[in-house]
Amino acid sequence: MAINVRSNQGPTVPAQWLRQTPKDIPFDEMRQRLRSDGYVYVKNLLPREEVQSVRKEYNATTSAYFTLYEPTGIIKPGSFLEDGIFNDQNDPLAHGGIGAGELPPTDLQVQTMINAHTQPKYLQLLENPEFRTFVQGLMGWQKEILLTRTMIRHNAPGALSTAVHYDKLFLRKGEAEFLTAWVPIGDTKTTGGGLMYLSDSVLLGREIESDFSKRAKDLSHEERLSAFNVHMEKYGQLSQDASEFGDMHKVDGSRNWLVADYEAGDVVFHDPYIVHASTRNEGGDGRVRVSTDLRFYEEGSDMDDRWMKLWTPGDGL
Repeated sequence: MAINVRSNQGPTVPAQWLRQTPKDIPFDEMRQRLRSDGYVYVKNLLPREEVQSVRKEYNATTSAYFTLYEPTGIIKPGSFLEDGIFNDQNDPLAHGGIGAGELPPTDLQVQTMINAHTQPKYLQLLENPEFRTFVQGLMGWQKEILLTRTMIRHNAPGALSTAVHYDKLFLRKGEAEFLTAWVPIGDTKTTGGGLMYLSDSVLLGREIESDFSKRAKDLSHEERLSAFNVHMEKYGQLSQDASEFGDMHKVDGSRNWLVADYEAGDVVFHDPYIVHASTRNEGGDGRVRVSTDLRFYEEGSDMDDRWMKLWTPGDGL
């Protein structure tokens, strides 16, 4: 049964379900799935309560996401902070998250974006020992390195979501391959702004990147590394229209977008070249989607060291 979702532009996309992977199957089988599918969607990997506490701590401190963001006016007055219900009296385009487009219009919003990356509950989640051990086992690494530049962000109903892209576009420095972990911070329905993946698209991503490299051969070294050089689309994306992009790159008449009803505690690990985007947040419940993007390398590998610093506005990455 097809599930209809949308991206920033274009008509609805008839998507299919992502394949789920139990967290207790052998790592050899998981690695095979990562190679064949380009992703591993692991259910209930992280403790639900620990993930939810990043949205809103039950002891009402200022270290959780919506507690931090409440002064910006993004949350509906009188609602529970943990629910993250958008204040629909606002223009959603003025409450965008990292990577969706331009920075939000007020200094308070921008500073809140910066501060969100150093909150104790968030950092505690990133260091969860079972999570980090899982990454080692999945990749067969002795030791994993989490890049400092993580990206915790939100997607308000009606705002721009993350457009079509693959992650290697933004991490071109270094020869080593990395692993992305996408972590939904709270339950996220298919139409609520979660990630959707284009099936069988790892080779496609590699082909697109190879073409970009050929066209950038006369650029300076720094320009070739940039996801924003003269050969790239605005914001370093491939398209704002998932339907059109999928139709342009069908294989034997078929290549599907894949989605899920994500739950707090789920994690999707994916290949640097798999093509993906966020669905448009129009699920009808008014919830602001929160998630984080994490990138791991094997210790000692040739990694993109530009990302070994915290996200800041205008850092060129």
